[in-house]
Amino acid sequence: MSATNPPVVVGVDGSEQSLAAVRWAAQYAARHRAPLRLIHALGVPIDFSPGMAGPVFDLESWRRAGHDLLATARDAARAAAAPIAPIAPIEIFSVVADSAPVPTLRNHAQDARLLVVGSRGLGAFGRVVLGSVSTALVRQAPCPVAVIPESKSPAWHGPVVVGVDGSTSSAQAIAMAFEEASERGVEVIAVHTWSEFYRYESRAEMQTEAEALLAEGLAGYGEKYPEVPVTRIVTEDRPARSLLREAATAQLIVLGSHGRGAFPGMTLGSVTHAVLHRAECPLLVVRPRTQH
Repeated sequence: MSATNPPVVVGVDGSEQSLAAVRWAAQYAARHRAPLRLIHALGVPIDFSPGMAGPVFDLESWRRAGHDLLATARDAARAAAAPIAPIAPIEIFSVVADSAPVPTLRNHAQDARLLVVGSRGLGAFGRVVLGSVSTALVRQAPCPVAVIPESKSPAWHGPVVVGVDGSTSSAQAIAMAFEEASERGVEVIAVHTWSEFYRYESRAEMQTEAEALLAEGLAGYGEKYPEVPVTRIVTEDRPARSLLREAATAQLIVLGSHGRGAFPGMTLGSVTHAVLHRAECPLLVVRPRTQH
C-alpha cells in the first residue's frame, strides 16, 4: 500500500455490529479509492504459553475461526462497495492477530486514513454501555475514528452534521465534514450552541457573537465546495442535545475529539463523549495524528 493512499482499517469480531462497521468502511474506502484492511484480533492472554497449567487454548482453531470470520467480512465488504466502485473494486487485505483488539487496531491504524469500529461487539449488553474497544480507540487511536451503530434503517441520503466551537479540533472536523458531504453529494449542517452561564451579555449579543464564530469557522468552504449546500444552526442549548437533534435524519456526525477549553492530555471532550454514547448514526471523531 502506498503512503499516499493510506488504508481504511476496520475491526472484525463476528458480531452484527462489526459487520455493519465492515460494510460502512468498505463504502468509505470505495468513495475515497482507498484499500481496506480487515483486522481480527484473537486476544490470546499474554501469559499463555504451550507449557502453562490451566485452561487449554487451541490457538490454531482460534486462528482458523478468525480466517473464517474474515472471509465472511470480505464478502460483505465487496458487496457493500460494489455499487460505489463497480468498475475498479477496492483492494481488501486481512490480518488475524494473536494480540488483544485495542493494541492491535491501534498499531494497524498508525498509517491509516481512518479506523472504523462497531459501537459494541460480542458480549455487550445492548447499547446501555458503549463497547470497551470502541471507547478506548476513540480515546487513543493515532488517526480519525468512525464508530458505527447498529441501524435497521440507515439514512443513506441524509446530511452530514458537524459541531463547530472555534477550537482547532473543530476546524479539523469542519474540513472532514465538507470532504465527506462532497463525496456523498449531500448538505452540511453546521451546529454551534451557546449558553448564558457565567456570561454578562444580553442574549441578543451572545447570539450575534455565536453567529460570527460559526461564520468564521465556515469561511472559505463555500468557495472550495460550491456544490455542497450548508445549513447553519446557532442556538442556545446544550451542545450534545442540539447535535443529536439535528442528526435525527443524518447519515454522519463529524466532531473533533475535544473542543474549546480542552487542556493538554485531555483525550476526549465531554460533548464528543455524550454524542458517542447516544448517536443513532455513524460518528466520525477527528483525532490529531500522532507520530510513530
